[in-house]
Amino acid sequence: MSNQNIYDNETFFEGYSQLRSREINSNNMLEQPAIKEMIPTLTGKSVLDLGCGCGANCMDFVKNGACSVIGVDISEKMLSVAKQESRHENIEYINMSMTDISKLNIKFDFVYSSLAFHYIEDFEKLCKDIYALLNENGCLLFSQEHPLITATIDGNGHYNKDENGRKISYTFSNYNEPGERYVHWYVDGVKKYHRTFSDTINALVKSGFRIEEVCEPQPKDWAMEKWPALYDEFIKPSFLIVKARK
Repeated sequence: MSNQNIYDNETFFEGYSQLRSREINSNNMLEQPAIKEMIPTLTGKSVLDLGCGCGANCMDFVKNGACSVIGVDISEKMLSVAKQESRHENIEYINMSMTDISKLNIKFDFVYSSLAFHYIEDFEKLCKDIYALLNENGCLLFSQEHPLITATIDGNGHYNKDENGRKISYTFSNYNEPGERYVHWYVDGVKKYHRTFSDTINALVKSGFRIEEVCEPQPKDWAMEKWPALYDEFIKPSFLIVKARK
């Protein structure tokens, strides 16, 4: 199983940091507004954030009443920022791959992950590990890149335009060929894993989860006013969000 840690690559980290520092990006405009609407009540709850990055969500969980939060990330660079910018007495950060979370000897009420699961090869194992870490009736909420985005092997899915240059459709391939995908994102050779929609849902069900809600985020009016390019999301979704219960 791969424990790729592209986020500690200096070039990648710098590019990613610049992207996240801008208000106008897909996380702020699309993924985060959608996933935040699906977060359960956290008052008095214990939380595990997988792929916590710079810790902003961990801080939000504490502000929303969580009694304890553990943020796990494989990137030392990300966690160094988290420990500076998102410090709190009820938050602990652990440098660990998600593939090793079975070593955590703690139970949680809520497990969360934002845009990290598409870096995991063995998703079925991850689902089983998360299920084992959850208290009874505990909740898992995660987002990932949509399978339509990860499908094309060379990463070159593309929009098709009409004679006026307006995007009208999206072309992709290799959907039913799960496995490794290598793309250029700030650097060459960033490795992700493609799974079909059914692979994702079935892995959760086989682990014992009950699916509560599935979301393919559509942009809000306020977001489209700030960033008209989000109209592309009505042609094809960029993200998949799933909420499941033990």
